[in-house]
Amino acid sequence: MAIIRASCPDCGDVELTVNDMVVRVCDDDERGAYVFRCPECSMAVTKHAESRIVDLLVTAGVSLQRWRLPAELAERRSTEPLTHDHLLEFHALLEDDDWLARLAARDSS
Repeated sequence: MAIIRASCPDCGDVELTVNDMVVRVCDDDERGAYVFRCPECSMAVTKHAESRIVDLLVTAGVSLQRWRLPAELAERRSTEPLTHDHLLEFHALLEDDDWLARLAARDSS
């Protein structure tokens, strides 16, 4: 079985097997990364991987997971962004005991 050397931010270089690591590639933009749990400190580590590294790891036997960006990222926003004033208004609304009824009445008008 192939031994893979990777780097943990806390422990430095560590040795892993192909079963200790997963390669993830986004179908939308082809960005790749590899993920592993450090055998020394058990911290989850994610590192960016260029396509040649992805190919090398997958060829060595590391499992490949493909994923997609959330659809919400492509949605058009139909309202203005929240401002500090919106948050203050919402906070003031919550101070009243009948805030839910007032909020529902405001949304229905």
